[in-house]
Amino acid sequence: MELWIFLSISAALFQTVRFMLQKHLSQVKLTASGATFARFVYSAPVASAIALIYFWQSGQAFPGFSTGFWAYAIVGGTAQITATVCTVLLFGRRNFAVGLTLIKVAVLLAALFGWVMLGDRVSLLGLGAICIGFAGVLVLSDKSSVETAWWRRLVSPSAALGLLGGALFAVSGVAYRGATLAVESALPFERAIVTLAIVTAFQLASMAVWLYVRDRAEIMRVLSVWRTAGFVGLTSLAGSFCWFSAFTLQNAAYVNAVGQVELIFGLIATMLFFKEKITMREFLGILLISVSVLGLVIWS
Repeated sequence: MELWIFLSISAALFQTVRFMLQKHLSQVKLTASGATFARFVYSAPVASAIALIYFWQSGQAFPGFSTGFWAYAIVGGTAQITATVCTVLLFGRRNFAVGLTLIKVAVLLAALFGWVMLGDRVSLLGLGAICIGFAGVLVLSDKSSVETAWWRRLVSPSAALGLLGGALFAVSGVAYRGATLAVESALPFERAIVTLAIVTAFQLASMAVWLYVRDRAEIMRVLSVWRTAGFVGLTSLAGSFCWFSAFTLQNAAYVNAVGQVELIFGLIATMLFFKEKITMREFLGILLISVSVLGLVIWS
């Protein structure tokens, strides 16, 4: 298995755990902005410390940046903040499955944005594998128990949040790939940790200013739930490092496509924690996503 595939799967696993923790925080303690802020307030200092310790211990100079790094980092960081807020807002709405599925449109949009922004290309076989995986996502999302017509579910507020979140996650993924490639280092680890430290520091600072102006009390609420929020930060840091490392090795469309295994992880978590049964529809969705990931392993 190629390293970028292992990193993508690991990132999806960490992201599943993080979303579960953020869902809990948004339901019992924090607003959507607060639950998003919790992701950065506990991860940014650790990311910066790891980067500084690494370069201090290795004796290497901090790498420079080529043209475009700061633009990519700011665009990617801002897009990710907004996309995360959209995702957390979905946790409190009906039709959550449909909205969350539309976030996965990031897989398809990443192929388009990657071509436009970075010139990354996806082969026809790779695009076919991506489409198969997206079909699996749609199968997993369409709950027959929902009484409204399918087209009404697609134009619901939840679907709008999901679609916006998916587009923004696609932008952030491609921008992060651009930022990591702009770090003047030959080592994927160094590119990833430098980009991660700078981006999370920017996200922490920008969200702190936003909350200080709009809702200062929310900052204290985030700090008061440090036990759960701390795990959000740590899982976010681990997941982001895996995403960033994968982006240094492969284009964002392929990385996000493999990351669709997050839905399988989520389904397994639901079975283990809530003892729910898997339907034939869900088995079909899992099969399609598995075929998609296998195809990308073979054809990428």
